[in-house]
Amino acid sequence: MDFVLSDDQLAIDESVRKICAQFDDGYWTDCEENARFPQEYYRSMADSGWLGITMPEELGGAGLGVTEAAIMMHAVTSSGGGYSAASAIHINLFGPHSIVVHGTPEQKHRWLVPLIKGEQKACFGVTEPDAGLDTTSIKTFATRTAGGYKVSGRKIWTSTAQVADKILLLTRTTPKSECKRPGEGMTLFYTNLDRAKIEVRRIHKMGRNAVDSNAVFIDNIFIPEEDRVGEEGRGFEYIFHSLNPERVLVATEAIGVGRDALQRAARYAKERVVFGRPIGKNQGIQHPLAECWAYLESAYWMCLRAGWLYDQGLSCAVEANSAKLLAGRAAFQSCTRAVLTHGGMGYAREYQVERLFRESILTRIAPVSEELILSFLAEKALGLPKSY
Repeated sequence: MDFVLSDDQLAIDESVRKICAQFDDGYWTDCEENARFPQEYYRSMADSGWLGITMPEELGGAGLGVTEAAIMMHAVTSSGGGYSAASAIHINLFGPHSIVVHGTPEQKHRWLVPLIKGEQKACFGVTEPDAGLDTTSIKTFATRTAGGYKVSGRKIWTSTAQVADKILLLTRTTPKSECKRPGEGMTLFYTNLDRAKIEVRRIHKMGRNAVDSNAVFIDNIFIPEEDRVGEEGRGFEYIFHSLNPERVLVATEAIGVGRDALQRAARYAKERVVFGRPIGKNQGIQHPLAECWAYLESAYWMCLRAGWLYDQGLSCAVEANSAKLLAGRAAFQSCTRAVLTHGGMGYAREYQVERLFRESILTRIAPVSEELILSFLAEKALGLPKSY
């Protein structure tokens, strides 16, 4: 792989930044403080075709790879919108992957075209309160009935469910105790988010409040058979294929947040004068910021390596998980240092770094914990015994 971006990739970065430049700090502050979905930004990204960057060309998408999607999402988060900007469109990039690979031609047209055009929004219902990262232990159950399934259960941390039209829903169709392997017996659906049968309860959280996170309660909803993705019992296998692309995207988004905070800190350090000199002239300010730059740069290229491997059809699990670990820590360190560089003003909303700081902790928690990543790397990269 080349360690420079191609002209086409640079054009993606430039074009996305031009759109993001229309939405300033005041816009994102308003969305954050009022817990308001950034509809205007979402519409601009949809109208410019970016919601379909990884979708098939025959459906109106661009047919590009995870690498290009990562470059796009890095541009999004490093342009001021942070994780609110990323999460507003994130589901479009990795969520429908199972449909692209396993959906029928009719399903792809019916489901993906409205997503690409921005006419419909989707949410991703996988995580459950009692299962956490142990996805094989989910309890939401789909029972066969005439023409489809009856589904009941609970999901949590379901983003964009307040505004979503559709839900990509992972269920059990066979109890775990009756399966030969834990990952068997789960089925994936993409169906209408029927609010008469699905209660969506917003979770009040630390940051990224422009994009909602929710507890979802599903009460005996009917899902027609034509809304099942692929074969019954293979749902976990289907979503598993999207995990590495998600790791790459989350990582590059984190790096963008960290770089935005770092640039704000560097700018403030050049402008803020104390004792007759800019504080950026002091090595006590310079060195921590320079260290943040190095960590972010290293994580960025691990990210692109993972994306490149995936796009070449090569194994990338170790690299994708490493990228997510490194990027989350680098972003958190950079945002923390940005607040400290601003001193008391870093605590003020005016300078935005407190918003980025609050968002940066998310990158260390979701969608997988650092501890689980380290256990995975110990097993896969170092050959140590599996610990979970």
